[in-house]
Amino acid sequence: MSYRSLATRPVLLWSAVTVTGRLPVAMAPLALVFLVRERPGGYALGAVLAAAYVLGEIIAAPVLGMRMKAERARPQLAAGLAAGAAGFLGIGFWPGAHPVVLAAFALLAGAGPAAVPGGMRALLTRLVPERAVTQAMSMESVLTFGIWAAAPALATGLALGIDPALPLLLAGTSMALSTAGLWLLPPGWSSGPQEKGASVRRALLAAWPVYLMGAGAMTLLALAELTLPALLEQRGIGIGWTGPLLAGFSVASAVGAFVYGLRGGWPGRLPVQSLVLILGVTAGVALVAVLPGTPAIGLALACAGLLMAPASLARNLTLRQLLPSSALAAGYSVMYAAVGAGYAVSGALAGGLLHVVAPSTAILCGVGLTLLLTLAGALGEHRADRRSPAPLPEEAPARKATR
Repeated sequence: MSYRSLATRPVLLWSAVTVTGRLPVAMAPLALVFLVRERPGGYALGAVLAAAYVLGEIIAAPVLGMRMKAERARPQLAAGLAAGAAGFLGIGFWPGAHPVVLAAFALLAGAGPAAVPGGMRALLTRLVPERAVTQAMSMESVLTFGIWAAAPALATGLALGIDPALPLLLAGTSMALSTAGLWLLPPGWSSGPQEKGASVRRALLAAWPVYLMGAGAMTLLALAELTLPALLEQRGIGIGWTGPLLAGFSVASAVGAFVYGLRGGWPGRLPVQSLVLILGVTAGVALVAVLPGTPAIGLALACAGLLMAPASLARNLTLRQLLPSSALAAGYSVMYAAVGAGYAVSGALAGGLLHVVAPSTAILCGVGLTLLLTLAGALGEHRADRRSPAPLPEEAPARKATR
């Protein structure tokens, strides 16, 4: 199907709610850093607040995702978004509060809506026909990477040009609007036959290779992003190029997501697609570490971005095949937590490595770590496929009935 089939009122409303709900998430880390940068130890405090925000996401996403009820998800999604809005507005209205208070608000802002992306993705797949699911999820990726391309510039412009607290106030207001917009959408989605809690947990645990590969890809990407300013200095390039280069990556990712959704299916099984695409992203980031000059680095980042979104889409579609419909929101939330954990680990790894090695070497270390995680995930998927029982021939039941 074409993307025109998605131009329906429910999908457009879903898109508006998603944009207003995810813009604060994309702005949060940078906005927190700018908020406190002029206080004593400002940048270190900003890093702590950003870490508290991400920690809230990582801890809350699987817990809240597991508790989400498919048929009546709207009140839970609204409560999460309202909690996030309260956290952002608390920071924005009291920017001079004690660091512990700010960290508590940041934790609330991250934890409250942590299961919302997974729930909204599950809702989206119920708003479109089955044959349009790939296009719908591709459209979601285009929106997401578009938001991530615009958010850093928006947070920077508001914080430096007007007031450091303004990005947090905007984030809280935007999330509050998203909360109100939920009531224009269906109350939930049909989950099919209900699985017992133990069965859902087993299904989620069985999908660990998909989560591991997602964390590996984000570890690689985050390490490249966090070390890019230092890498540009190492190459004698102005660090002002950091923003345009990362924006190029996000734009290329949006293009990749759009292209992936143009076809109903691509050659190869979804896990194989994901593996090949992650290896392509890994090669692109490795080139970033070794190529000189801004054009070459920008081209390598763009190529990596072009493959990054399709790799993520293939993983999410794989989850959709592996999990029962009643566990989809939880599965997407666990993936969200795994990706967040990968980013958090990368931040710590980048900080440690840059004290002892050159930025280019730090990126190559991230490449090596991603390859290890990807290999472990691929082996796990291969073993799971081998353990799966072969389907019975169609005539087998008939033969059994005649005995």
